[in-house]
Amino acid sequence: MTSRHWDYQEHLHLCLFVLKWLVIGLPMGAVVGSAIALFLWSLDEATALFWQNPGLLYFLPVAGLLSGLMYHFFGGVAERGNNLVIQQIHDAGHGVPLRMGPLVLLGTLITHLCGGSAGREGTAVQIGGSFAAALGRWLRLEPEDTRIILIAGMAAGFSAVFGTPLTAVIFSIEVLAIGRMGYQAVIPCVIASVIGDQVCASWGVGHVHYFVQSIAPLATPPEAITLDWLLTGKVAVAAIAFGLVSVLFAELTHAINHVFRRTIRHPWLRPAVGGLLVIGLVWLLGARDYLGLGVISNPAVPGSVSISTCFLVGGAGLFSWWWKLLFTAVTVGSGFKGGEVTPLFFIGAALGNVCGQLLGVPVDLMAALGFVAVFAGATNTPLACTIMAIELFAPFNGALLSSGFVVYATIACFFSYIFSGHSTIYSAQQIGVPKTLHRRVLRALKNDMPPAP
Repeated sequence: MTSRHWDYQEHLHLCLFVLKWLVIGLPMGAVVGSAIALFLWSLDEATALFWQNPGLLYFLPVAGLLSGLMYHFFGGVAERGNNLVIQQIHDAGHGVPLRMGPLVLLGTLITHLCGGSAGREGTAVQIGGSFAAALGRWLRLEPEDTRIILIAGMAAGFSAVFGTPLTAVIFSIEVLAIGRMGYQAVIPCVIASVIGDQVCASWGVGHVHYFVQSIAPLATPPEAITLDWLLTGKVAVAAIAFGLVSVLFAELTHAINHVFRRTIRHPWLRPAVGGLLVIGLVWLLGARDYLGLGVISNPAVPGSVSISTCFLVGGAGLFSWWWKLLFTAVTVGSGFKGGEVTPLFFIGAALGNVCGQLLGVPVDLMAALGFVAVFAGATNTPLACTIMAIELFAPFNGALLSSGFVVYATIACFFSYIFSGHSTIYSAQQIGVPKTLHRRVLRALKNDMPPAP
């Protein structure tokens, strides 16, 4: 075994590395955090305007056309969104244009102004990535440093948009390749993520909080966490459902996108057709619960379903998760801008509500687990999502850390990750370590195609 001795030159190099990224990461995090604060404020205003003017829904095809034309004439490679950022991290390139940030911000606001079912993490990641790439070009960074600054930019945007700085650090590293993580960028990510979150909060932009009231009775003395084994088994069963639903979402979204690309020649026309389909779904269902972001309920529609209501008994219907999944797959798959993660929170919380009722588990507990577990399956980031469960729920549930919740969240996220297979919402995500060593699956992955049934 090779012995390792202390080397002052190595530590001097490490100190210089940290100082360099403090100089780069502090201003970058501040700029990205401020941009996300502007975005979140604008998004709230657009959502409120849509709630006050329900007729804006019928302008969704026009909004899709405008968004499509904007990207057709000015977008270029920025049309690829999150996948472009991830690809450039792998290639250590400078191919993320600065215009991606303002374009996706405007495109996302257009989507939500007229009720499109989309998220916001895509906007945040692209704002962070585009500014980081521009800064890297200006500083003339080497390829490896360019890769690091792009990862840090992703972390800053993700942290600011959700208020989860630790999750953002791990997510930005974990999402790049299934089953493999590298820590070269962890310090720059910590710097950019913490600053991005704090600067966004300093602008007075807050985040929705979720409470898990059923946690308190499960609390035990901090020195001895005792699991409820029956509950543990039920969580594992529900986690399988979370993983399979994440596959359904990813595959349906990709399939819709594929069909639109094959059948509609002009890219700028695709979101317009998608807008018509969303309006058709509203007419078919006779409800508007699954439009927009879905974080909180529309105050003008009493009894409407949202992420917040999914934590309550009777707060979600048996198929609420399916309807949100379908609305989002059509919206995003047809080319509207925004993201998929917040809708995944909705889908997971709604499915968790149903699983809680079917399995005899408190619905708020299972909704919280579904919230993070479906996201874990769809993005193949179980560790980040476990940490997200702590960051999102622990500060507002005093008994959470001594109740076994973290163990249940770990089981939910990692089981969902396993049962999601190699499906992903990010086509640029690589496979670092396959989830299985089955020869047929490995052969199919090598050929970059799913295994035949």
